[in-house]
Amino acid sequence: MTARIIDGSALSLRIRDDVARRVVELAKQGVRPGLAVVLVGDNPASQVYVRNKVMACEKAGLHSVKEQYPATMSEAELLQRIAVLNGDPTIHGILVQLPLPSHMDAHKVIEAIAPEKDVDGFHISNAGLLMTGQPLFRPCTPYGVMKMLESERVPLRGAEAVIVGASNIVGKPMAMLLLAAGATVTLCNSKTRDLRAQTRRADVLVVATGKPGIVTGDMIKPGAVVIDVGINRGEDGKLRGDVDFDSAVQVAGAITPVPGGVGPMTIAMLLVNTVEAAERLR
Repeated sequence: MTARIIDGSALSLRIRDDVARRVVELAKQGVRPGLAVVLVGDNPASQVYVRNKVMACEKAGLHSVKEQYPATMSEAELLQRIAVLNGDPTIHGILVQLPLPSHMDAHKVIEAIAPEKDVDGFHISNAGLLMTGQPLFRPCTPYGVMKMLESERVPLRGAEAVIVGASNIVGKPMAMLLLAAGATVTLCNSKTRDLRAQTRRADVLVVATGKPGIVTGDMIKPGAVVIDVGINRGEDGKLRGDVDFDSAVQVAGAITPVPGGVGPMTIAMLLVNTVEAAERLR
């Protein structure tokens, strides 16, 4: 068996086309969705992520603002800047790129963003709404994964879904979205005793640990749908996922590649959330 490849790049382009259409409709009403991306420090990976997000906004017709500050910026100064953006009517979404410098409290910074502008979906208010099944914003990466499963017509009602990685950014919200879709969800973490026993049960397997190759082909149920959220750069400079693709593709029914899988979907869903924020204020 060779798995069907789930093309996140192609799906993200279709979603961006729909975003661009919605932007045109908003423009007829005198509204242009605006996203502010705030970067503190000079982390090379963060700079790439921010550049890609700003470029995606511009291509879709959104108003984008990139604010970059030195790593020496104080937490108080950052909080003050966020307060200004909260009150800016031309900005509908605010994204603070993580990680932040060590002298800043990331939780405090995220909580300073107005919930209605928290297009990353990380604010405690939005996390709570997701928990109750009434999300204002779905976190971009899990949201993108759900769109991929929807595009592949993966039956989630009653399915066994296993998530490897229990982060606040991916694992936990992913569990909430899959539960809402009717799946039976197992959330694994670093303390899980027999990871292989858990992953082998999965009809849908989502891996988001930041550990390259942690899931191999022999850990996958034949025919399962495998979503690889990991993006890791090897010593050779190549990007690899958390799933050993070469062995997994021989077992899975469908699988996302790295790159070209979940990554493009994360940015696409950021645009969707920003447009939704603008549409709510019409």
